[in-house]
Amino acid sequence: MQPTDTGNPDYYHRVVDCQWACPAHTDVPEYIRLIAQGQFTAAYLVNRESNVFPGILGRVCDRPCEPACRRGRVEAPPDNQPVAICRLKRVAADHRDDVRELLPKAPARKNGKRIACIGAGPASLTVANDLMPLGYEVTIFEKWRTPGGLMRTNIPSFRLPERVLAEEIGYIIDLGVDLRLDSPVTSLKQLLATGEFDAVFVGSGAPKGKDLNLPGRKEPAAAPHIHIGIDWLESVAFNHIETIGRRVLIIGVGNTAMDCCRTSLRLGAEDVKVMARKPRGFFKASEWELEDAEAENVEIVVNHAPKAFVIEHGKLTGMRFDVMEYDLDARGRIVGERVAGEKTFPCDDVILAIGQENAFPWIENDLGIEFDQWHVPKVDPITFQSTRPNVFFGGDAAFGPKNIIWAVEHGHQAAISLHRYCQGQDVTQRPPRRLNLSSRKMGLHEWAYKNDYNPLERRLMPHVDLKERFKKIDIEVELGFTAEQAAAEVQRCLNCDVQTVFDARLCIECDACIDICPVDCLTMTVNGTETELRQRLKAPSLRVTQPLFVSAPLQHTARVMVKDEDVCVHCGLCAERCPTAAWDMQKSKIRIPYASDETPPCSTPQPLQPAALCPSA
Repeated sequence: MQPTDTGNPDYYHRVVDCQWACPAHTDVPEYIRLIAQGQFTAAYLVNRESNVFPGILGRVCDRPCEPACRRGRVEAPPDNQPVAICRLKRVAADHRDDVRELLPKAPARKNGKRIACIGAGPASLTVANDLMPLGYEVTIFEKWRTPGGLMRTNIPSFRLPERVLAEEIGYIIDLGVDLRLDSPVTSLKQLLATGEFDAVFVGSGAPKGKDLNLPGRKEPAAAPHIHIGIDWLESVAFNHIETIGRRVLIIGVGNTAMDCCRTSLRLGAEDVKVMARKPRGFFKASEWELEDAEAENVEIVVNHAPKAFVIEHGKLTGMRFDVMEYDLDARGRIVGERVAGEKTFPCDDVILAIGQENAFPWIENDLGIEFDQWHVPKVDPITFQSTRPNVFFGGDAAFGPKNIIWAVEHGHQAAISLHRYCQGQDVTQRPPRRLNLSSRKMGLHEWAYKNDYNPLERRLMPHVDLKERFKKIDIEVELGFTAEQAAAEVQRCLNCDVQTVFDARLCIECDACIDICPVDCLTMTVNGTETELRQRLKAPSLRVTQPLFVSAPLQHTARVMVKDEDVCVHCGLCAERCPTAAWDMQKSKIRIPYASDETPPCSTPQPLQPAALCPSA
């Protein structure tokens, strides 16, 4: 193998598994260290630079960082739990000082460019957050009377309180955003024809819930008691629905289904069942969402496929299901299925939470915006530009339903493109990531970071008592970590951003680092192909998701130092033991580009290319 190019910023970035897995690339180890030092405001600001909504996402993020956490790979089950990254994000948000004076401000002098954002969800809000400080005038059109998009309408207040939403959205609106509430865009052609805007960003989400066309669905008696999940949650959020029947069936087993079943309990339901077509291993809902629902006595019924709505005497009385059986292969994949019987479940109401999709009835067909066969817009996955140059998409509107943190990252990338577009630059030319490395060495055996391994178990989140939480629909169930819990949990972080940096020129091949390594992640061997090297590693190579580190040839024997980055726990013992300082522990700082990094500055806009001008349609 060729020596590893550690000059590529993505190499060390990838070693920080949590940050690499986060769509917005939040600097997780850095904010955890700041929490450990009691610097909650600084930790909040580190979060906000990338994810924009630390208080919101500290409660409802889908947590792609946690399955990637190295801590979950260094202990044996059942103790192999990741660091509670999401919970600690909330710690920073809950305990910070007032940050208003520390946030970016919009300049009094504008740059003459105007952006329209359709939908006041997380993607559009992120675009406004990034562009307002650069002198843009951003107008957000929102069909509802309050901003927030699906964060407000589809996430119940017992998970995400109104005060948290209002505060973090307010930071962005207070930059001077022209927020037009109760203002649905009914015609993109008309919006473009006004000539008011230089570019348009569509962040309208995936607002159409899927229906289930089964026998009995069209019966007049059934219609008032069969609800589309996201529409029903929306009606609850705006107090249009305040009650539901005693027996409720939820069809589907994603996160929306979990919100529907828990909300039903707060509206008076006594018997709530979530009906899943497949076994638990195929559920789309996050495991913690399932646990919270089951803790509230929601029953999850597996292997039942909806067959018909049962109507008796002009009333919905139940649903009929096929009982399914599945054959699984050695990898847990379904290789065969069959109907083993039929069963009817009584109910008073049914909520359909089987997915959602894009809906753009307000985008005319003659605007040059192309859609695929599923009516998903054809959007460049890097620039977020549509086939019409001055119209960009992001969030669920771009690629279908994902989650808030993905919408935020889409907003960041779209803001870069919008900025470059309005400056007359090529939107495909993206600013590069950058990497800084700085040694943590303070002395022969002293480091400017805590490098010991703490065997503590993951802290459990305290909850409101089961009897108390149903008294009001807006009682937040999760209480947040106590100071003691936060202090313990931060110690579980392995500081993966403090990298083991090797200089082959200094190595004398004494094997001291290999002898002292507690996880056997180092191997000194003759070079070969990756497959050959993985077979020679001291510790078995269990995952190949991260590349091996391979050094330049060593001076004395021309062997190479090989390091399995997937196994390393960043303890620093190799660097402490090395007599020649061939190993060093260096803090890596990945600089993720944002619109604010772009040049030329917006105060000197370049003329748009004629083909890119907003036509009057």
